[in-house]
This record gives sequence, structure tokens and C-alpha cells, in this order.
Amino acid sequence: MVDASEADALAHYGREFDALVAQVDIAEQRLMSAEVAPGEVVGQLRALRGTLADVQAVGDLEGLAQRTRDLEAVAAARREEADAARSAAREAGLASRTAIVEEAEQIAATDPERMQWRPSGDRLRELLDAWKEAQRTLRLDKKSEDELWKRFSAARTTFDRARRAYFSQLEDRNADSRSVKEAIVVEAEKLSTSTEWGPTSTAYRVLMDRWKAAGRGSRKDDDAQWARFRAAQDVFFAARTQANEAEDEEFRGNLVVKEELLVEAEKLVPVTDFRSARKALRDIGERWEAAGKVPRADLQRVEKRMRAVEQAVNDAERATWKRTNPEVKARADSAVEQLERAVAGLEADLAAAQAKGDARAESQAQAALEARRLWLDAARRTAEETSA
Repeated sequence: MVDASEADALAHYGREFDALVAQVDIAEQRLMSAEVAPGEVVGQLRALRGTLADVQAVGDLEGLAQRTRDLEAVAAARREEADAARSAAREAGLASRTAIVEEAEQIAATDPERMQWRPSGDRLRELLDAWKEAQRTLRLDKKSEDELWKRFSAARTTFDRARRAYFSQLEDRNADSRSVKEAIVVEAEKLSTSTEWGPTSTAYRVLMDRWKAAGRGSRKDDDAQWARFRAAQDVFFAARTQANEAEDEEFRGNLVVKEELLVEAEKLVPVTDFRSARKALRDIGERWEAAGKVPRADLQRVEKRMRAVEQAVNDAERATWKRTNPEVKARADSAVEQLERAVAGLEADLAAAQAKGDARAESQAQAALEARRLWLDAARRTAEETSA
């Protein structure tokens, strides 16, 4: 029977072994936890394996040592996986942060005249928020972090400077435009009471051209000045319309007279004798002028009808002159004489070729003769027309 002191010693060494097992259990639990880095557990397991070499304990020390080595291998594999994941995360973080910087630089490099300032400014603020969020999620190495931030900050500074410069120049342009348009508005308002309808209408068109050339000012100023300009125009053109309507009403009786004269003039068409038609049209024209003005809405219509009659008389006169022109008649008669001589000569050539039995010469003479006869017929018709 083992005495009491030996039993106590065995119990003590057993407890020592149990304590080592508990430490290994704890290390294994930590290794399996996602909250503990595998590298931390590797150090703990190595320390435990060192302790096992010199420990005074009773139990399966070799089995516990093997378990410790197995856990070390698992921890090493976990650490490699964690290192690879961290490396991939850093690469992704670097790519994401670089994309933010490149987009900011692209915005900053946009031509100020084509820049959409408000959307671009909003986008830069969104990119800054994205940068801060990425920084909270994953810190890059100091060198990469500093270089990218320097580029990002430079892009934002470039954008802000360009925006200030653009809007400063815009304000100058707006001031110039406002000054020019104010002068135009003052002129328009002075003209609004004019009764010189034609010259003033032209003047308003010139003012409109000057308005367009002045460029755009601020929306508020442009709207206010344009309202004044249009109001001045409306006053003038309303007065002109009223005056025209009164004038047109006065001229309606003249329109009745001219429409009656048109009916008389249009009876001259078609023109058979241009001389008598010309005389009649001259008399109608004198009465036409004496009748006076017609309403503006009818002016082009009645003038077009009268011009059509005048054109018909002119065409008849030209046609008669063409037919009776002595020079034209002489040229036509001369052409007939020349072609008659040519036909007679070709008829003689044809007879001679037939007498000789020369088929080739006969064919050539026949073809030439037919052509000249056609030309002679046409020339005779022309000569007859000039003699009519």
C-alpha cells in the first residue's frame, strides 16, 4: 500500500499534467476563435511545448506534446491564410483608394468652360467620404497612404482654385453683360412711344441682335432686364398693330376697286395682240395707282395677280419680236438656202454612186442625205415662223 506522502505526490503531479492539458485546451479554443490572431496562439503553443520538456507531471506528456505540435501546424496554416487575406485586402484597398484619386484627378483636369461645377463638386465630396470610409476600414502602408492622399488633396485644391477663378471671371462677364443690356433696355424703352413704324421696327431688330451679342448674365439680372425689354417692345408693337388695323380699315375700299381692276386686267389673257393688250394694261395701271393702298394682308395677293398679267403681256411681246426680227428671219432663210444646196449635192452624189454600183458610197450618200433633209425641214419651219 502506497503511503500517504507518495499518494500526495502522485496527485500533485497529476494536477500539474491536468493544468498543462487545460492550457493546451485554452490555446486550441483561442486558435479556433476568429477574434484571436493565429500568430498569438503560435507563441503560446511554442512556450507550452518548451514547458513539456522539463515539466514534472504524471500523464501522457508525449501525446500532449504531439497535440501541441499539431496545433502549431494548424496555427501556422491559419497564419498563412490570414497573411494572404490581409495582403489581398491591402491590394484591394490600394486599388480602391487609387480609383478614388484618379477620378478626382479626372474631374480636376476638366476644361473649366465645360465643367459642371455643382455635380462635380458634389462628386468630389462623395469621393472624400469614400476615402474616409476606406481609411476606417483598412489602413494602407504609410508610404502609399501619404502618396495617394497627396494626389487626392492636390486634385481637390486644383478644382477649388479653378472654380473660384471661373466664377470670378463669370461675375466680371455678368457685370459687363448687365451693363450692356441695361443700355439696350434704356434705348428700347425710349423707342416704345415712337410712331415711325418702319425705322423703329428695324431699330428693335438691331437692339435684339445687340442683346444676343452681349452674352448671358446672371439669371436674375437677365430675367429682369429681358422683362423690361419685352415690355417696351410690346408697347411699341401693340401701338403699331392698332395703327395698322386702323389704316387697313381705311384702305378696304381701295381693295374693292383694285379687285375690280384685276378682273378687267385678267381678261386680257391669253394675249392675242400685245400692242392692244399693252395699251389696255397701261390704262388699268393708271387707275390702279390712283386707287391707292390696300390692307397689308391683301397687298401681296393682289400685286401677284397684277404681275402675272404684266408678265403675260411681256411674254407675248417677246414672242412676236422673236418671230418678226429681221436678223432672225435672214439667218433662217440663209440656213434654208444652204441646206437646199447641200441636199441637191448629196442627191447628185447618190445618183452617181448608184450609176457606178458602188454600194459603200451609195450607203454613205443615202445616210448623209436623210440627215440633211431632216435639218432642211426644221429650217423651213423656223423660216415660216419668222415670216408669220
